[in-house]
Amino acid sequence: LMKHSTGGYLSKGFEYKFLPSVYLVVFILGLLVNGWGLKSLAQKWKKLGNVNIFVLNLGLANMFYLPTLPFLVVYYFKGSIWIFGDAFCKITRFCFNLNLYGSIGFLTCISVYRYLAIVHPMRVLGRITVTHSVAISVMVWLLVGVQSLPDMFYPKNKGKIPKCYHTTSTARIEDYLIYSLGWTLTGFFIPFLITLSCYGHVIVILCRKNSIQTDTKQRSLRLLFILILLFSVCYIPYHIFKNLTLWSRVLEKQKICRDWSNGAFIAHQISRGLVCLNSALNPLVYLHVNEEISAQLRHSLSQLIKEMYQSFV
Repeated sequence: LMKHSTGGYLSKGFEYKFLPSVYLVVFILGLLVNGWGLKSLAQKWKKLGNVNIFVLNLGLANMFYLPTLPFLVVYYFKGSIWIFGDAFCKITRFCFNLNLYGSIGFLTCISVYRYLAIVHPMRVLGRITVTHSVAISVMVWLLVGVQSLPDMFYPKNKGKIPKCYHTTSTARIEDYLIYSLGWTLTGFFIPFLITLSCYGHVIVILCRKNSIQTDTKQRSLRLLFILILLFSVCYIPYHIFKNLTLWSRVLEKQKICRDWSNGAFIAHQISRGLVCLNSALNPLVYLHVNEEISAQLRHSLSQLIKEMYQSFV
């Protein structure tokens, strides 16, 4: 076991093998699926509806983060030695936060709009325009930017060996824990409750009303499953173990050691790998919000399978 620079103990080499492997896979897969999704939306630019504006911004949030992953791969392959400068380190971490909380914000917007369309269709029909969606999207970006900006003012690199801390150095850890808890509340927990409430109500309505088409019910249930998957795998573990690890570092600074601190730290490293998967999983939302994109994918896949079959025959 070795002492980690951010507090806690872990098996030697775990972080340097796990994280770069995940980042590399997400980088390749994320560029492919997000590039395809954004291209499909761009082809239907004039037909973009209210919800598709949020889907477009969801894809943009992913594309802000994906180009930074190769630099993080190099960082962890080199044993947490950052060679790209302190300013770019902060930009890289800022892009991660824009992606994470931008994704959560736009998934919440999609959930609210789906809720209004299914539960209150007559009240919102024609009243919510594309202009409203654009204005809300701008507000989401501003809110995410304001929440993420303070993170850039915390030191990310202390000591002789150049680092690029995910959070901050031990000197400011108490302040950062308070900031992180507030950030978790406003950037994750409140949007999560809104999403949960919206889809909980939607499921109740879908189960009660026989007038709603079976296709609409199935698409809504599939989208709910995707959101549950995203929150359960990517978002919930990350926020729990991030704050637990920060707390354990505060206790360690006060010369108080807890038996769970090592487990929390390792779990946090795993959750960091899982949270970046949202950039590869978010495009699943494209397929269940936009019918034309889903149909286009099915057509492309059938053509690909047909061509492969003919080449073998």
